[in-house]
Amino acid sequence: MGSLDGKVVIVTGSAKGMGAAEARDAASQGAQVIVTDILEEQGKEIATEINATYRTLDVTSEKNWEALVSSVVEKHGQIDGLVNNAGIYTAQSILDSSAESFQRTIEVNQLGTYLGMAAIAPIMASQKSGSIVNISSVAGMRGQVNIAYMASKWAVRGMTKGVAKTLANSGVRCNSIHPGAVNTDILFGLEDRTLKHLISTIPMGRPGEPSEVAKVVTFLLSDAASYITGAEIVVDGGMIT
Repeated sequence: MGSLDGKVVIVTGSAKGMGAAEARDAASQGAQVIVTDILEEQGKEIATEINATYRTLDVTSEKNWEALVSSVVEKHGQIDGLVNNAGIYTAQSILDSSAESFQRTIEVNQLGTYLGMAAIAPIMASQKSGSIVNISSVAGMRGQVNIAYMASKWAVRGMTKGVAKTLANSGVRCNSIHPGAVNTDILFGLEDRTLKHLISTIPMGRPGEPSEVAKVVTFLLSDAASYITGAEIVVDGGMIT
């Protein structure tokens, strides 16, 4: 018996990295997973690997969300979990950022999360059950120089709490996860000196693995977290302790 047996779960940005790990872990616990991404080839590979369904999704498109939710409900009759994982990273500070890059980051990280919750909320509320897990960041817990990324992740944290309050009496939960340095494309792109300095700030002395974040996601999707809503769970090896 898996902790997600019988549940239908949508994971955005799940063609690679943390999203792929989240999709894998949910499937391993019995969920029927819908893998979504704009990276069609990689997304289909993950879906095939875990016996899931792939759907192309641009999280910034309201029409894409409407089509996705309609197709999932038509096929499965329910949506039990949504993991808003899709996001982009920008390192620019206020000194070298542009309005265009700021807006794009907000569109994907904040608007994309909002649109997902807005599309799913009526379904879950009518079911009187469901779990939304929003992937924020330690950047949503403190001040950082990367202004657009930080702003978007603070927004995800705040929206999570608002939606949790709104949907609580419907039996729907909404929580945020705040990863620190995790072995994904963001870390792979850092210079060695920068990476070594970053790891030196982590009390556990190492970056996290995508699977370690995924297990927390699966817990929040499961009935074991039935009395947890509006929470912010930091998964960072003690980085911001």
